[in-house]
Order: sequence, then C-alpha cells, then structure tokens
Amino acid sequence: MLAETDAAPETEPETEPEAGPLRRCVLTGERQAKEAMIRFVVAPDGRVVPDLAARLPGRGMWLSAKAAVLEDRRLGPAFARAAKARVTLPDDLPTMLVAGLERRVAELLGLARRAGQAVAGFVAAREWVASGRAGLVVEARDGAPDGRRKLLAGAAVPVVAPLTAVQLGAVFARDHVVHVAIATGRLARLIATEAQRLAGVRGDTPGNG
Repeated sequence: MLAETDAAPETEPETEPEAGPLRRCVLTGERQAKEAMIRFVVAPDGRVVPDLAARLPGRGMWLSAKAAVLEDRRLGPAFARAAKARVTLPDDLPTMLVAGLERRVAELLGLARRAGQAVAGFVAAREWVASGRAGLVVEARDGAPDGRRKLLAGAAVPVVAPLTAVQLGAVFARDHVVHVAIATGRLARLIATEAQRLAGVRGDTPGNG
C-alpha cells in the first residue's frame, strides 16, 4: 500500500544540487556525508524510490539513515515538498531499506570472499586480526559477545554486525558463520559504510549490533 502526499508549503529545507561531499536531509535539514545517507528519486508514476547505490537518473532527494527519520510522520510531506509534486511513499519503507541494505552488505562480502580479502571462522579470522591484516571484523548479529571479545583480544579493529549467522553462512557457502575478517582496503571501507547505514535504519545501538 502506498501513502499519497501532496506537495506542502516550503517550510523546511529542500534538496540542493548534487555536488560536493555533503547532502542535506529533506526532513531534518541536517548536512551529512552522502555515504552516510540514502538517496531517493521519484519515478514517473510519482512513487518515491530508494536509490541505495546513488546511481538512478533524476533529481536526488537525500534522507538521513536513521530509524527516527523513517518513522517521522512528516516524511511524506517532506518528500512532496522536495519533489514539488504529489508523491506516493511505500508504507513498508523501513522494511524495504533494511532488506536492500542487507543485500548490499552480502554482495560486498561475496566480492571480498571471491577476491581473497575475507576469511570466515574463528581461527582464520583470529589469525588475520592478530597479524594486523584485518581492517574490519564482521560479526553475526546473533553471535555471543564473549566470542567477539576473544576474537579481538584487545586489537583495535572496527567491528560491525549487520547480518545473522545464517545470512553470513550463505555468503560463505556454510550453514552459518559467526566471525569474518576483511582485509584492510576499499572493500572493508565499503562494507563498514553499508553496515553503518543498515544499523542506522534499524535503529541499532552499539550494544545491540
């Protein structure tokens, strides 16, 4: 089901030209790095469409990757105002974004695995962490905190927990995976960025993934 919204009076910030490293949230007006936000475009039929890869043609509208923003009742009017047109907003937008960002994380992990830049399992991941090769540790959302502490053993490596053990297992052709180490480099940075956007959309806190 789609919620239809007419353009509203311009009482809040509009979108700006898509140039430079920062974007303005159409709801809050907050400026952030574009990598930490989510781009949307309006389809010819007026539907607001998420553009997670930021590649679709059309005027982009940017939104903070935060659960509170997605749940704000002013979101529909904010999109209509930015588009200067009547738009329809999916009722299941948060669920749609979570699913899309999970796919992006899984795809990036698959790329890292195929490139030899990722290892799964406690022993292999611990070796990469201990040797300094790991630029990122990816943990299962449903994994035990004690396992994470043992894996890191005090090492200063960023940790994200975007997917469940079953979802991680699917990437590595196993039933389940709890610990993954990613080599320092571009893929590690991309995975961390997508995991952070996903955590924001879910409303995760540092204590729950």
